[in-house]
Order: sequence, then C-alpha cells, then structure tokens
Amino acid sequence: MEAFEALKNRRSVRQYSDRPVGKELLERMIDAARLAATARNEQPWEFVAVTGRAEIQALAEITDHGKFMAGAAACVAVFCRDTTYYLEDGSAATQNLMVAAAAMGIGSCWIAGDKKPYAARIAGFLGAPDGMRLVSLVALGYPAGPAVTPEKRELKSLLHWEKF
Repeated sequence: MEAFEALKNRRSVRQYSDRPVGKELLERMIDAARLAATARNEQPWEFVAVTGRAEIQALAEITDHGKFMAGAAACVAVFCRDTTYYLEDGSAATQNLMVAAAAMGIGSCWIAGDKKPYAARIAGFLGAPDGMRLVSLVALGYPAGPAVTPEKRELKSLLHWEKF
C-alpha cells in the first residue's frame, strides 16, 4: 500500500480475529518504528513484542481503557530512555508502527502508557530496566470486521497560511 493511502486508511481497531500475526510482520512493523524521527538522533526507544495469549490478557487487565487488547494477536510496548524528548520520540515511533501495520492490512490501536498510573506495573511486568518510560502499548491483529471510520476535520477548517 502506498504511504499516503496507509495514513489515510489507518483506523483504531479494537476487535480482532483469531488469526495470528507472524513474527516477520511484527519485525517489519518494529523496523518501521525504529526509523521514526528522533530529536538529536537519540533513538531512545526499545520495543517489547508480546504474542503469548496469557501475557496479552495480563497486560490488558493492568490497563484502564485497554481491556479490548485481550483479544489482540500481539501487543508491542514502546519504551524510551528518560531523555528530554522521550515522549515525542516514542510517539513518532508508535505512529510509524501503526502506519506500517495498516499498510500490511493489520489493525492496531494505541493504548496510553506515559503518565498513566499503571505504567510502572506494565514496565515491571515486562521486565523493563530502570530509567525506561512506557510511551505506549499497541494492540495488533487482523480486524474482526470493518473498522469504524470517524469523521475527520476537513483540511480547510484547520489549515492556516502565514498566520493563525
């Protein structure tokens, strides 16, 4: 799929089929994530790919709004070293991962990590070393049905030329 089409068609998917997502596809998505823009080229990210059903369910239970993740085929936890721009860098990596997933026909949904009260529990559960910040959890799987397509604001309603 062409890049602009992947960006245009990416949707948050919260219901997944039982079809597994192969290791090679997960590696391709994470490879796209590591190519994200990064402040000062710090590349502070580390990724934990989780595919075990029991582990995904346990992660889902720890979250507040990510219970649907229990039905996902995989989850990728995006961590960053606690640098000045860890949140921006980790968010860029998360977006790249999700767009790559969309390009491969895999559904995804971003589950918040940073600043959530459960972030430390997730980090502990996944064995993250001290100094790592959980930026996001990304649920991944083949969609169980058509994704909901919310209306997006039109370009002309939000684009300002020269000044606001």
